[in-house]
Amino acid sequence: MSDSGRFKIGGDLEVSRLGFGAMRITGDGIWGEPADREEAVRVLRRLPEVGVNFVDTADSYGPFVSEDLIAEALHPYGEDLVIATKGGLCRSGPGIWEAVGRPEYLRQCVHMSLRRLKLERIDLYQFHRPDPKVPFAESVGALAELQKDGKIRHIGLSNVTADQLAEARQITEIVTVQNRYNLTDRSSEPVLEACEKDGIGFIPWAPVAGGELAREGGPLDQAASRHGVTISQLSIAWTLHRSPVMLPIPGTSKVSHLEENMKAAELELGEEEWASLEGEAAKSA
Repeated sequence: MSDSGRFKIGGDLEVSRLGFGAMRITGDGIWGEPADREEAVRVLRRLPEVGVNFVDTADSYGPFVSEDLIAEALHPYGEDLVIATKGGLCRSGPGIWEAVGRPEYLRQCVHMSLRRLKLERIDLYQFHRPDPKVPFAESVGALAELQKDGKIRHIGLSNVTADQLAEARQITEIVTVQNRYNLTDRSSEPVLEACEKDGIGFIPWAPVAGGELAREGGPLDQAASRHGVTISQLSIAWTLHRSPVMLPIPGTSKVSHLEENMKAAELELGEEEWASLEGEAAKSA
C-alpha cells in the first residue's frame, strides 16, 4: 500500500487512499488513443509498484480506450486490485459528453465494460452523471438490478447533489461519490459532509487547485516552494488531509508524473498552515 493510508470501500474493498484516475491515458479531448501508447501501458504497470491498488476509469474515456488499456496492461489482475468504472455518458467527438441515463443503455454499458475489462463482476460501478431526461430513480434502479444479477459488486455515483445522494440511498446502498472537489472548488462540501457522516468514500475529480490561489507567487505557490513540492502535490496532499473518506485519483499519461503525484502522500503540513491555505482559498472563492 502507499503512504496515503487505507480505506474500505463498501466495508470490504480495502484500497490505498491515493488512487489513479485513468482518464488521461487517452488522446486529446479524452478522445482516441494516447499519443504514446507504450508509455500509457508503462504507467498502468507501474501502479502496483508504487502502492496503488485503486484504479478509476469510465467507458466514455476514449471512448473505450482507457478500459481496453487497463485490461491490456494489468490483466490478469492482482487479488487486491480494485477497478472502478463508470457509465452513463455518450461521446460523439473530442470534448463532447452527453448524459444518457436510460436503464437499457446503462445495462448495455455494464455488459460492455465487463467484456472490455475481462471481468465477471465489476467491483465498483458508478453512474457517471444524472440525465435530466430520465428520472434519477430509474437510472439508479437499473444499477441495483445489475447488482442483484451479480454484475456489480458495489454502486457509486458521480456528479450528484446531496439530495440526489439521499434519493439514491433510498433505492440501494451507495458506497462512493465522485464529484469535482479541490482546495479552490468546494461546492460539493454538503455531499462530502454526507459521505463523512456515513463512511461513504468521496472521490474528488480535478483534485488540483487552480485560479488565483494557484497563480505564480500566490499562496499555494509560496507554500509549495517552502516545502520543495509542486502545487499539484500540495493540492493532492490537502485532499488527503481534508477527510479520512477522501480518495483522490490524480491521473497522468507519464510515469515520471505518476511518481511525482505519489510523493504527495509523504507531505506533512501543520494544522495552522493548512488552515491558512484554506483561509486564502475562501478569500479567492
